[in-house]
Amino acid sequence: MRCKIFATSSLTLSFAACLSLPAHAQSATPAAATPIPTTSEADRAQAREIFKQLIEINTTDTEKGSVTAASEAMQKRFLDAGFAATDIHLLGPDARKQNLVVRFRADGTPTQKPVLFLCHIDVVEALPADWHTDPFQFVEKDGFYYGRGTQDMKESDAALVATFIRLHREGYKPKRDLILALTADEEGGKFNGADWLVQKHRDLVDAAFVINPDSGGIDLDHGRAMVADVEATEKVYADFQVTATNPGGHSSRPRPDNAIYQLTAAVNKLATYTFPFELNAVTRKSFEILATQETGQTAQDIHAILATPPDLAAAARLSGEPSFNSNFRTTCVATRLTAGHANNALAQTAQANVNCRIFPGHSPEEIRQQLITVFGDGKLSVKYVSDAGVVADTAPERRAMTPPTPIKEVFEPLTRLTQAIWPGTPVTPVMENGASDSIYFAQAGIPCYGFSAIALERGDDRAHGQDERLPVDSYWKSLDFFYSFTKSLGDQ
Repeated sequence: MRCKIFATSSLTLSFAACLSLPAHAQSATPAAATPIPTTSEADRAQAREIFKQLIEINTTDTEKGSVTAASEAMQKRFLDAGFAATDIHLLGPDARKQNLVVRFRADGTPTQKPVLFLCHIDVVEALPADWHTDPFQFVEKDGFYYGRGTQDMKESDAALVATFIRLHREGYKPKRDLILALTADEEGGKFNGADWLVQKHRDLVDAAFVINPDSGGIDLDHGRAMVADVEATEKVYADFQVTATNPGGHSSRPRPDNAIYQLTAAVNKLATYTFPFELNAVTRKSFEILATQETGQTAQDIHAILATPPDLAAAARLSGEPSFNSNFRTTCVATRLTAGHANNALAQTAQANVNCRIFPGHSPEEIRQQLITVFGDGKLSVKYVSDAGVVADTAPERRAMTPPTPIKEVFEPLTRLTQAIWPGTPVTPVMENGASDSIYFAQAGIPCYGFSAIALERGDDRAHGQDERLPVDSYWKSLDFFYSFTKSLGDQ
């Protein structure tokens, strides 16, 4: 279905229609953008303190890290705020990986299933020597908050903890239960909390739908809000172990077939290989909307890739921007290298981890076979590495999650509040270029929608990277958004 997207308060209707929202839901007219309550200085101070506390608790999957420490700290805050102990659940399969599930009870007997806010609290490792600030210290300077997790995703964890506590203090009575799940091992590890909760404690997290702030948000271009991205689908995450072996020998007698040369040749081939250009219904709609926001050559190139057939020269130009490139295809990159056993010996084993983010419609096994073809070296082994670190000769055939049907009870308030905070910004369905815990709930038949309410400059995505930071103003706006959004969902 073709439709025109307007950057106005009618975006809910147009967004929904483009993704085939049922006719009865399309008939409603979205509310006009209206001012929303801003957070008081006292509530901001508490929200900042929660954010600081979470940043300064190391929740990496290392000996120094503990998700449980963060879960216990938030548990104490909820108990101190007056939440019933019976509505706060600290649980998990590992002592260091305890998840926290908090239920905000409805007033009376609810007729609707709960809303679940899904937030992981683990973070990727950060080496202090690589940063200009201590990654596990909350530092405010030059209008930014610095620290590991400021973008991914302790900012949303903190905003939602603060929102639940504020609503409870104000005596808010939702019509349906609201659930907040703070979980472990989304970034890797053996004890993924979202998966474990779905499999072992479905009753605690069962919901009508999931809001996952681990994706989506506001894209800024030199401070101007361009689009409000809402995750509609996501890529499939996969790791592959690529290994070269050789008898080795004395380093004084170099051989062209030693394991390091063999492996680096394969990695170099991968670095210059480009997976085929693709669009699906979600990414096509994203770029149709983006074409109305861009100017110059970029706008021309976006129109060109939307043509039939697509202009591959335009796609190549756009692919110079990493975020565009990731939306166009499967991407694979070597992320870790190990080799050798002595400084004076030829390496007998060299190994690389290749991380892939797989375009929907393709399976990890299909991409494993493609990597074998790209490397073109029968002496290399290419094996699949599971999230738990188990190495296997073949990879799963699982594919990406199916985009959920947009529903009015999510997108009407989301669009209305977006217009109130970032006027004129189109709400756009996107494909998450990474991967998130939404997949576990989608596989269980629970619709998931990704939106963080975090505004970031396109060139300043530092999640998983050096000097991760968040604009201070972005945090306050997300706090305003989640307060009103949570109430809107609870009122339905």
